[in-house]
Amino acid sequence: MSNAERFPEPTDAELAALPAPRRPFRRLTFAVMGLTALFALRLALGMRGELVYSLQRGAPQDLGELGQLPKQRLLPNAWVRGEAALSETSVVRYTRPLERDSYRLAPLEDNPKLWVELRVPSDADSDHFVAPGSFVGRLVPARGAGIRYHALREAAAQAGHALPNDAWLLIDGESPAGTRWVLGLELLLIAFAAFNVGGILRLARPVRDA
Repeated sequence: MSNAERFPEPTDAELAALPAPRRPFRRLTFAVMGLTALFALRLALGMRGELVYSLQRGAPQDLGELGQLPKQRLLPNAWVRGEAALSETSVVRYTRPLERDSYRLAPLEDNPKLWVELRVPSDADSDHFVAPGSFVGRLVPARGAGIRYHALREAAAQAGHALPNDAWLLIDGESPAGTRWVLGLELLLIAFAAFNVGGILRLARPVRDA
């Protein structure tokens, strides 16, 4: 029998009776890490459409005249090419933070449920900008365009041209190769969320006495 077993150390009854110490910063750390993980996962889920689109290969699908396009040929996250005349009256102009270029959003003359987004270079005369007659880009339902386009409906409503609930969006100039950066961002967001979840689990693990 060891000396520790034969002669146990006395326990301070008053010390043992003290309440557990408060750890306000520990709770704050839990909350911050939890919210950060949820925010990272929310962003990752919000960009899953762009991720699927960025993995496409091959040439864009030629849809021909977009104004006469049947509804069954509208495929989400498709890389397409088509021709159409845009409305000259229902035009929405807006900008995005941290970007010098501006954007225009307008429906087709022959199909008000299909809208086209055009990038207008900063050095172009926006007052005399002439929209092209052919477009190549990403075709997607307006409601599922992704987190980068969440403000489109608000911008259209402020301009007095509300998007229909079943509107589709053709993002001119957005190719799969041009959105491959989304893959790296998605991996970063998932890794960030996993790091915070792992940190929460480590903090929640009870401390073992040596």
